[in-house]
Amino acid sequence: MLVLSLIFVASIPVTVIFRITTASPWYDLYRGGLFLLCFLYYAWFWTHGGQTLGMKTWGLRLVSTRGSGVSWPQAMLRFVVAIVSWLALGAGFLWSLLREDRATWHDLLSDSRLVFERRIRHASA
Repeated sequence: MLVLSLIFVASIPVTVIFRITTASPWYDLYRGGLFLLCFLYYAWFWTHGGQTLGMKTWGLRLVSTRGSGVSWPQAMLRFVVAIVSWLALGAGFLWSLLREDRATWHDLLSDSRLVFERRIRHASA
């Protein structure tokens, strides 16, 4: 939801002030900017702690299979291959159902994995 909000806010000046529409010669630049915005959102969180806000909610963390944090090149590869996974009608995600380790295409190609974090529940006094 946060990414959709970012796209919406970024689109306001483009559509209202500059009046860029699908017929505009600047439309492809606008779409590329939205793609870059989405990449920067995910890559920033993945490379700085391994969690987007949604991942924190679900107790998930992205880690490198090398034992370190995820690098920017890994984040870029993961982002692009995840899009390919969706464009292939979700095949890259469904692939995880056939694997014991539940790795998706973007996990395998970017040498990264999603792991569940244990949550410590604090008892109320």
